[in-house]
Amino acid sequence: MPSAITRVMGEGFRVFFLFAGLYGVFAGLAWGGWLATLAGIEMWTEAPYAMSPPMWHAHEMIFGYASAALGGFFLTAVPNWTGAPEARRLFIAAAAALWLAGRVALWFSGAIDPVIVAVLDLAFVPVLAAKIATQLIRRPKPQNMIFLLLLAYIWVSNLLTHLDWIGVTAGTLDVGLRSGLLALCSMIAILGGRITPAFTRNAMKREGVPEAEWPVSRDWMEKSNMVLALLLPAVMLIFGAGYAVAILALVLGAIQGLRLSGWRGAWAVRQPILFALHLALGMLGLGLVLWGMGLFGLGSELGALHVLGIGCVGGMTLAVMSRAALGHSGRALVAPAPVVVAYGAMALAAILRWIGSGLDAQFLTAMLVADGLWISAMALYVVAMWPALVGPRAVPS
Repeated sequence: MPSAITRVMGEGFRVFFLFAGLYGVFAGLAWGGWLATLAGIEMWTEAPYAMSPPMWHAHEMIFGYASAALGGFFLTAVPNWTGAPEARRLFIAAAAALWLAGRVALWFSGAIDPVIVAVLDLAFVPVLAAKIATQLIRRPKPQNMIFLLLLAYIWVSNLLTHLDWIGVTAGTLDVGLRSGLLALCSMIAILGGRITPAFTRNAMKREGVPEAEWPVSRDWMEKSNMVLALLLPAVMLIFGAGYAVAILALVLGAIQGLRLSGWRGAWAVRQPILFALHLALGMLGLGLVLWGMGLFGLGSELGALHVLGIGCVGGMTLAVMSRAALGHSGRALVAPAPVVVAYGAMALAAILRWIGSGLDAQFLTAMLVADGLWISAMALYVVAMWPALVGPRAVPS
């Protein structure tokens, strides 16, 4: 019988979804320790990394945590799309080691040459992209090949952050962080826009709901969503956070709301593992509108970025990772109670972090509570999904 390590390294969703959850807890605790120190609770002495704590936190949420979730998703989904063989255990282990090397390098970057840190951190995404490219080329559908472009956006965005830290460029750090987050949001707008109505339709069909009540997707919305989602991070990379990207964000955010209005979210409430997808896409639309307004000086731009980062990226990764872990380990697609709580905690953390941006005296308190909710959500996910990620495949009863 295979060992737990052999099982974990045998399927992409296992190791990367496990790493994502564990790193989500670790990064949340590290960030919370620094926030507590700011609040007068001595928990932090000197950071081992070279950048400021807020920049480490932002970078690792976007290019650390989220990249693990992407790795698990693509290594699992692309073979299903194309019929290509799944990645072998040796490749999965090597890719996981590369991802982990990047995290260790960032954490100890205060003692490592920044060029080495950059090389280690930038290695994972090209390896992942190359692997899935060899699988996608078997059935090179444009709607799937575009994910290679979005991975390229993410890699270039990360490169900009490192070039700033190395000292080669000046002022590219903020552009890199924002364009990286927007590329993740674009990925979610496209992927989430595929699976959410499809999974909702399948669930309604199983329960005998009349076809007239199934989710409706309108062609012009889906095409507009695709074009705008591909444009948004590119415009951010080229022009920065100006009015052009603000207008794109507002329009794309409005389209998310229109799309969701036809996908029967009210019906999906009865199935939390399904409703979590709707909720994350709702956070995407809300976050994009709030961010676009923030760039026009209406509300907190930074607070809106956290609606996107926590509510959309955090919420969607939890929803997809839990669903995929259950399904691909032979378990029923019913979210365990702790995971349902995690879905709610993640959404609440996003809203509280946004509200906290408008507070003065209670700003740190709001940030600490939001961080605690993030940590709780990740910990609940890890504990509840441990059997599916580490244990043997379930045997049908």
